[in-house]
Amino acid sequence: QVQLVESGGGLVQAGGSLRLSCVASGSIFSINAMGWYRQAPGKQRELVAKRTTGGTTIYADSVKARFTIPRDNAKNTVYLQMNSLKPEDTAVYYCNTVSLGRQYWGQGTQVTVSS
Repeated sequence: QVQLVESGGGLVQAGGSLRLSCVASGSIFSINAMGWYRQAPGKQRELVAKRTTGGTTIYADSVKARFTIPRDNAKNTVYLQMNSLKPEDTAVYYCNTVSLGRQYWGQGTQVTVSS
């Protein structure tokens, strides 16, 4: 079992920045990649960014050059640094990982970007 706890969401004006945090606990030895997804009202959940333990990163085209996904292995924490935020980034953001073939999700944190 893996538990994921997110924090750091909130309301920000367009052009601003936010940093989300996701702390993993439990059977973290089996974790390979950790990532962030988001779901806007009326839309499907989509991948935002992902980072493997080896350091490989993947970003959605819509966030490239604006978002980064640093990871602190010593703290079992992955971050989502979001810069130059746009109103279309408004969504609930979820932390995600896969362990032993099972997907785990955090509870979600709301990010709202005002124009």
